[in-house]
Amino acid sequence: MSKDVTAVLTRCLQELRLATVRSQCEAVARQATAETWSYLDFLRELLERECQQRQHNRIERLVKASRLHLEKSWAALDLKRLPAKVVQQLRGLLSGDFLDRHENVLVFGTPGSGKTHALNAVALELVQKGRRVLLTKCSLLVQELLKAKRDLRLKELLRELSRWEGLVIDDLGYVQHSREEMEVLFTLLAERYERGSVLVTSNLAFSQWEQIFKDPMTTAAAIDRLVHHSVIVELNVPSYRAEAAKRSRGGSPPKEA
Repeated sequence: MSKDVTAVLTRCLQELRLATVRSQCEAVARQATAETWSYLDFLRELLERECQQRQHNRIERLVKASRLHLEKSWAALDLKRLPAKVVQQLRGLLSGDFLDRHENVLVFGTPGSGKTHALNAVALELVQKGRRVLLTKCSLLVQELLKAKRDLRLKELLRELSRWEGLVIDDLGYVQHSREEMEVLFTLLAERYERGSVLVTSNLAFSQWEQIFKDPMTTAAAIDRLVHHSVIVELNVPSYRAEAAKRSRGGSPPKEA
């Protein structure tokens, strides 16, 4: 291409913000000439590359914003140690249809059973398909909500959180909170009811959730909102960390006297 044509194209493509088209135009033009493409084939190739790069950039931004752990991926998840029903449930979540239906996912299990890894792996797969999912520790989320309430910006924060299709709340009930802290958490759950999916990990069965929400009525209301449209996953497996520690010792731990 002549310098004049190149300059005009560069100016137009900058104005249109077509960075990939601008960077690859000459190379694709040479290929089109060598392979005698039609004008439409040339245009299609350029625009496909632009769309693919934009999608790649968008997913990179979503992954970074999601706060998900990249090492806790689906590929790294040891499915062999999980019950067949659990594996089936987790695989069923990978399509992301539950996000469209605003359904919740509740994962129960003892500490070390792999709850966080399981949900993180599912969420990471969804984000890589372009879905908006955010991971947060329950304790950090509660403090953020409480601070927003004190600063008179709770509605604003709830509105920001509503932009996420899925909100992963890790370790619900692992740390005990005050009544005021649990009130703001309940407000969040009520706000997202039938509007956005909540994905929760907890080491406490529903019968113990009064320890979390401090009040029988609030507890019942929270459970009702979470369970109404939900997938419940029970990880009744030994602690992964305990198994790893046992393997590192080369055998079973000594029996108690």
